[in-house]
Amino acid sequence: MKFIDSHCHINFPDLVQDIDGILQRMHAHDVSHALCVAVNLPELPSVLELAATYPQIYASVGVHPDYEDTEEPTVAQLCVLAQAPKVVAIGETGLDYFRLTGDLEWQRDRFRTHIRAARQTGLPLIIHTRAASEDTLRIMREEGADEVGGVMHCFTESWDVAQQAMDLGFYISLSGIVTFKKAEELKEVARKLPLERLLIETDSPYLAPMPHRGKQNQPAWVRHVAEHIAQLKGLPLQDIAAASTENFFRLFHRAKP
Repeated sequence: MKFIDSHCHINFPDLVQDIDGILQRMHAHDVSHALCVAVNLPELPSVLELAATYPQIYASVGVHPDYEDTEEPTVAQLCVLAQAPKVVAIGETGLDYFRLTGDLEWQRDRFRTHIRAARQTGLPLIIHTRAASEDTLRIMREEGADEVGGVMHCFTESWDVAQQAMDLGFYISLSGIVTFKKAEELKEVARKLPLERLLIETDSPYLAPMPHRGKQNQPAWVRHVAEHIAQLKGLPLQDIAAASTENFFRLFHRAKP
């Protein structure tokens, strides 16, 4: 039985300085692979280096919507960067109206850039959406995101939003938030979510699942996410492990088991 952390940031300073320990604990918890997700261009080399160095680590290329004062990527630039070894996705990208306010047209333009790069490269998208689901889905439709598909990462939206995303060919990734006591709406999404559309993640170093809530998160703990989903669905843990792992390699088709 193996698990995959489909979204983490182990290139961040507090985690990368303990990379040997991170990988050892992954192995101990049956976590076979992790996808280290880019958030901006200046820090991208650290993501690519991890993927190039360690066989169990994959990488993505993109600029997070929360990074306002940072180098703006172009479609051509993202396409070139995506040719690096073990890059399996474009992102994370999307919209965040929770952390930032004011005129956010630049965020929407950046999102469109990423979708266009994904379509040109044929790579799936990693999408972040917070307090912006209507615009996120609208831009996904307008830009043809369904041509490449992808994942709605760290999903916290309603079942209706999940259905609309799945209708566009997207997977739904659940993080440690689903283990939180008050996340009742998200627990209901987890119960309804078809196994063939499920991914699991940590979003390390953030959002550690129970029983580690409040601590620095790490990929090994994605197993706790899977265990909680299994409980919610009334299914054996093996079913969650098998489905989420198979889905990972189906979506991120450049990744090899």
